[in-house]
Amino acid sequence: MAIYTIIIKIYWIFELMKKHVLPFKWEEGPQTTRISTSGNELTIIDQPEVLSVFDYPLKVDVTMAIFCFKGNVKMTINLKPYETEEPCLIILLPGQIVECEYVSKKFSALFIIMSHRFTENLEIEERFPAFLSIQKNPYVKLNNSEMEAFVDYCRMMKNTVGNNKNPYCLQIAKYLTKAFFYGFGYNIHIQQENQVVKKPKQHILVEKFLQLLQKYYTRHRSINFYATNLSLTPKYLSKVIKENSGISASGWIDNHVILEAKALLKSTDMTIQQISDKLNFPSQSFFGKYFKRVENMSPSEYRKGGLTS
Repeated sequence: MAIYTIIIKIYWIFELMKKHVLPFKWEEGPQTTRISTSGNELTIIDQPEVLSVFDYPLKVDVTMAIFCFKGNVKMTINLKPYETEEPCLIILLPGQIVECEYVSKKFSALFIIMSHRFTENLEIEERFPAFLSIQKNPYVKLNNSEMEAFVDYCRMMKNTVGNNKNPYCLQIAKYLTKAFFYGFGYNIHIQQENQVVKKPKQHILVEKFLQLLQKYYTRHRSINFYATNLSLTPKYLSKVIKENSGISASGWIDNHVILEAKALLKSTDMTIQQISDKLNFPSQSFFGKYFKRVENMSPSEYRKGGLTS
């Protein structure tokens, strides 16, 4: 029943994205706009129900910019908790695992959803500092001028979509988005990075450990692997991680592996054996025991039943 409910939710999102409606006006809603040509796609939605798809851990396969101008949300992005304040911008990137814990009743937002092909065609350098900053800081608070800049971008995008007789509308959308990213992204993310106070060495070590973990958790579940990569002893690494994050190194490893497993169990039709193989467990039985040790239920029980806290 849980899988059926998820399929219905995802179907609802895609159906919402297919609608082409009246020109975008900031004070009106709900509205959706879509540009689509040979797999290149950009969608604008102003229905907060979109967040319901994140009621369970879900791995994102699109780029999603969420501009919140009223209300707040509590969510985790790759296990890191965020509680937003209005107005703000949240940018979700492909590969991130997102779970939404709370949405306020007055929450109002605009969602800009970009397909993988659309973002690939933007050709934004992966080493561009704003891109790296967004990976580390997906949530930023906005001031009034930043909010107005975002509204202007949305209006220009809407005008572009409205002129569907122009054969270059997709190219216009591409360059508007690219210019917005380099300009707006720089102003928010680079300036924010420059204002960050120098971090203690142990905090930097925790960040390096978590970066390594994000890269290798599907292949390596041993503390020894991460300690070796950081030129530390497993005992010292465990001590630093526990003292500075409140969670043991092994706990972080378990959390990443289990979060990925939950996302795959809830949002894909992969078999438990396939999920076990994807996470590089020696057998389905070993994966089942690992999952049950952490979650107090088997993978099949989690898939059938609900959500754990």
